[in-house]
Amino acid sequence: MEINDKLMTVVAVAIIGAGPSGLATAACLRAKHFIHNFVIFEKEDCCASLWRRRAYDRLHLHLAKRYCALPYKPHSWKASNFLSKDDFINYIDEYVSHFKIKPRYSHCVTKASYEEDISLWKIDVFNAITEKTISYLARFLVVATGENNDPYIPRYLSGFEGAVHSSEYKSGEMYRGMDVLVVGAGNSGFEISYDLANHGARASIVVRSPVHVVSRNMVEVAMWLLRYIPVWIVDLFVTFATRLKFGDLSRYGIARPSKGPFHLKLKTGRSSTIDVGTVGQIKKGNIKVFPAISKVEGKVVEFIDGTRTAFDAMILSTGYKSSACQWLQSYGCILNDNGLPKEDPPLVWKGGNGIYFVGFSSRGLPGISQDALNVAADIDQQLSETENET
Repeated sequence: MEINDKLMTVVAVAIIGAGPSGLATAACLRAKHFIHNFVIFEKEDCCASLWRRRAYDRLHLHLAKRYCALPYKPHSWKASNFLSKDDFINYIDEYVSHFKIKPRYSHCVTKASYEEDISLWKIDVFNAITEKTISYLARFLVVATGENNDPYIPRYLSGFEGAVHSSEYKSGEMYRGMDVLVVGAGNSGFEISYDLANHGARASIVVRSPVHVVSRNMVEVAMWLLRYIPVWIVDLFVTFATRLKFGDLSRYGIARPSKGPFHLKLKTGRSSTIDVGTVGQIKKGNIKVFPAISKVEGKVVEFIDGTRTAFDAMILSTGYKSSACQWLQSYGCILNDNGLPKEDPPLVWKGGNGIYFVGFSSRGLPGISQDALNVAADIDQQLSETENET
């Protein structure tokens, strides 16, 4: 393949995605001496679109602010310990301004492939404003679209009349007086159930498998302890604290996993569920707990225990899936069919031929920050070695 500068723009680094992962990477690259020539593509018309447009109103960060700052810019001491959605969006805007990051909005990557003959990545980008496709060449490709791109909707639930994904949910106000089933017992499922109950809806939640339910303060203390003592000891502390605070939740249909919460996080990437008041509403009977769903017929849901119940609405807190497989060519050697890197932690951030992944470590904002620092340092080292050779 020959390079024609009139047809292609050549850059050192191409970053795909202007969410926290892409922005953190851009800031880390800007801080390095040898990295001056990079570009960041974002298919939406703003940065952090998941936070701006697909997050419910009462959302707060589940980790304390000390663990949720992106590289080189801590949160203000005036900020609350657990930031609201709006506070975090303001922080992101300040971050973009502070580091003079200029994403190319409305630029959707349609194809990225590694060109063996020139040892560069070829990236085709559709500009939604001009409605033209432009090709770029980059020595390094940073996939910063993260794990949460497209809403995941299990096929057997799509037949429910009126089912919506949690990305479309804003507030329980519009569900007042309705029977609403929330599917999914993760953080969004628990918090949306609580929000529904507070707005006068008759809320129910599906808890399909065992889950650790903890408080924000427990997690904050545990993350501090993990710096000094082994995971298994921290898990003993957290499980003891949860028993004291919540009691035996199996009486209400919520079983606890046999393995500890942080052991599971490290081994599987699965997080504990943060309680924001949901457990109290469950104990009061304001939120019902159901087991896994076996069948959906119209607005009637049948559960594995044989119970059949009609609902007015269903909120699917079933998570997201990566979209990287849709545009990254010949991804089989580096991504699985779910669009996630095949490499095991802690090297999940680095692939071959100059490709990197930021925000794929299942460690939230702390993982994003560490990935971005690692990627920038690795690219900087390679560029400095090239500079020394010339």
